[in-house]
Amino acid sequence: NASRTMLYNIVEQRWDEGLLALFNIPCSLLPEVKDNIASFGVTDKHILGAEIPIGGMAGDQQAALIGQGCLMPGMVKSTYGTGCFALMNIGPVFKPSQNRLLTTVAYRVNGQTTYAVEGSIFTAGAAIQWLRDGLGFFDDARESEVLATSVPDSNEVYFVPAFTGLGAPYWCPDAKAMIMGLSRESTQAHIVRAALEAQAYQTLDLMGAMQADGGHTPDVIRADGGLVANKFMCQFLADMLGISIEVPKVTETTAWGAAMLAGVQVGVFSGVEDIAKSWEADKCYKPQMEALQRDRLYAGWKKAVGMLTKEAHGQ
Repeated sequence: NASRTMLYNIVEQRWDEGLLALFNIPCSLLPEVKDNIASFGVTDKHILGAEIPIGGMAGDQQAALIGQGCLMPGMVKSTYGTGCFALMNIGPVFKPSQNRLLTTVAYRVNGQTTYAVEGSIFTAGAAIQWLRDGLGFFDDARESEVLATSVPDSNEVYFVPAFTGLGAPYWCPDAKAMIMGLSRESTQAHIVRAALEAQAYQTLDLMGAMQADGGHTPDVIRADGGLVANKFMCQFLADMLGISIEVPKVTETTAWGAAMLAGVQVGVFSGVEDIAKSWEADKCYKPQMEALQRDRLYAGWKKAVGMLTKEAHGQ
């Protein structure tokens, strides 16, 4: 989508002449940028057997935001797959982040642009894959929940999954993954639990940056992606954020969001309001942890990340 090319002016909603000149790209080579709900043509009948109208188009995370029904300012969705991507709808006014997040186009409908702030975490589910494939802790990722809940806590073990550096809000590409706090009492279960807990800590980092940007404090986060099948992870996420975590009935939110956009264009749905109305929660995790314990755990995480970033910066 156009806003991801870094050649598109997302405030003025046009290809940026200065950037095109810098990279010597003629504007005539670039396509017309349409709303997310528009007529983009039809499919090739020789491939799909019919000319199916293409009525909607959206980027990956933007489609998930729409599929989660996050159409009002302040609503947040967070996707937990290989990485984690949290987006907050900030409404029709562009506002650059002052806290190392990305301001992006959420969607544009009827010529009206809605913006979002996005926090990108490079490693989420990939940490569980590494424990499975790299260390052989278990054969199936679903076993991580069994291991994590076999111990009462992580025994002060922290897992910072910076396998490809740290994303938002740290942006430290030279950081390396680290497991801190190991002792003779540490077991596989403690390490697995720490890896799952890291997803909540990283999300709390993002929420802190969003709130520092003057964003709304959400009452709930709508979560999706493969990792939300892990009930322990979702509950710990609710505990650390201190707000409810809702998991939708339709878990393929990216595909659902794109389909809903197309449905509006061809008249299956009357408007984008139907997208929000169609959303249904399957599970809701409510915070159960006391604030004092939450603060203590998060302080340990910040200490671990601080050590890691200092090392990466050669300090």
